[in-house]
Amino acid sequence: MRVLIGHEQFGHMRRAFRARGFDAWSCDLCPARDGDPHHLQCDVETILDDGWDMAIFHPDCTYLTCSAEYAYGPGPYHQRMKPGTLTGKARCKAREKALAHVFRLRDCRIPIKAIENPVGVLSSRWRQPDQIVHPWMFGHNASKKTCWWLEGLPNLVPTKIIKPRIVNGKKRWANQADGSGAPLLPPSADRAMLRAETFPGHAEACAMQWGDYVRANKKPASEAGFPLVA
Repeated sequence: MRVLIGHEQFGHMRRAFRARGFDAWSCDLCPARDGDPHHLQCDVETILDDGWDMAIFHPDCTYLTCSAEYAYGPGPYHQRMKPGTLTGKARCKAREKALAHVFRLRDCRIPIKAIENPVGVLSSRWRQPDQIVHPWMFGHNASKKTCWWLEGLPNLVPTKIIKPRIVNGKKRWANQADGSGAPLLPPSADRAMLRAETFPGHAEACAMQWGDYVRANKKPASEAGFPLVA
């Protein structure tokens, strides 16, 4: 059965599904960071009709999160911003473009879908997520609030709960500062992409639970007469 992992460079989800016997392919505008040949370097929208049984999408969250909400206003801005950061009407336009992309993914013909993003405008402009999970539910000592919007899939069940440390009565995991709870990842040109990386334990839970569910309940698209990707 064929699985498309949209907007994935690191390959954790692709590898997890392939390890369970699925014909899984990642897709992104950038090349695969692990150099795996089962990666399609293209716009994911151009291959949505290529006979996939299931798709997992990780659309860019830059303009979909609640982060930097002040920058959508007309200014003046008192916060420090990186050079080239969109503000005002330009940022609002970028958000609408990002939303339109998510809705095209949502409405594509792939019968089983999961769309992932952090907390943001999808909850108000679309609907509330079906589930919110963290890496600490899947064996990683890390906090990262991750929303899933699901179609034809069950909610994930935690596989290994990692307990936090308690700092001044607040829960903190290894990737968080004691005081603010902010991510400890140092500044870098790659920081946003590294923060978006799916944790392997989370990917393995998706492959195990969703993969088994799809196998038990769905007929492969290739047997239903859909064309196969080249």
